[in-house]
Amino acid sequence: MFQGEDKRVVSGMRPTGPLHLGHFFGVLKNWVDFQDDYTCYYFVADWHALTSEYTEPHRIKGFVGELVKDWFAAGLDPEKCVIFQQSQIKEHAELCLLLGMITPLGWLERNPTYKEVRQELISKDLNTFGFLGYPVLQSADILLYLPDYVPVGQDQLPHLELNREIARRFNFLYGDFFPEPRAKLTETARLPGLDGRKMSKSYGNCIYMGEQMEFIRPKVMSMLTDTNRMRKSDPGDPAVCNLYPYHHLMTSEKQREEIKANCAGAKWGCVDCKKILLTSLEEFLLPLQERRRELDDQPEMIQEILDAGNRKARLEAAKTMDMVREKLNFNF
Repeated sequence: MFQGEDKRVVSGMRPTGPLHLGHFFGVLKNWVDFQDDYTCYYFVADWHALTSEYTEPHRIKGFVGELVKDWFAAGLDPEKCVIFQQSQIKEHAELCLLLGMITPLGWLERNPTYKEVRQELISKDLNTFGFLGYPVLQSADILLYLPDYVPVGQDQLPHLELNREIARRFNFLYGDFFPEPRAKLTETARLPGLDGRKMSKSYGNCIYMGEQMEFIRPKVMSMLTDTNRMRKSDPGDPAVCNLYPYHHLMTSEKQREEIKANCAGAKWGCVDCKKILLTSLEEFLLPLQERRRELDDQPEMIQEILDAGNRKARLEAAKTMDMVREKLNFNF
């Protein structure tokens, strides 16, 4: 039995590689909290992954299981939430097709992410129908489960508003049916990459959830810190140091106060601070990685989790599509 039968949350994530700490603190931590208060549907967005990975689709299949492992390690409980695979629920594709029939082209072209991602991923040819129309598939993913909330950060509000506009247009044309899901605003824990930029696989500046300490240590020891501090004798400023956001999330308050005092007083160098961070990282990652090993040791559990979640999601999706077809008078 799920914890929040009266309110629903829907969200998904693309299987394009291992998850890093930015994913954990920016998304997964909130998902784990939500599963105790809401009925949550969390899906592996493998069709969405094709929008950028269509030249190497074989890679996506391998990432599906790894994504489920990372979710499980983070604390998602298949007894508390529905974990399923987008491509195994064919109703997503059907609803995407129907919503695509009524979505104006101008809405898609003005989508703020459309130009941003094309500029960021210049190594990929994103001049495709799939990439332009991904907000329609995203709307289908969300609306199919008639949710109350979608967890988003402040920067994602325009994307959710486009989903709401598509729902409004359907309701205007065919009569009220779809809810206009509200944003479940989450406090975005900004965790910079090792070089100070956004943590991203494409930048190669990540610490991964499943990464062993032997690989993490050299990364941490080479991390960018306070660029204004040239020598150990110079006073440091944790507020502008690339290292301190990690301490804020993973180091005890008592130790953080000690770090602030010794950094600002030039009693500690950056190496001292990094050594403490390594201890904090190890203490934080150990329980996650132990939980992940449960699935490493029992790989059949991954498919069992997905099969169970797919069954639950398929039942809800089928109910919704029966009503959608009736609204369109396509219930042949």
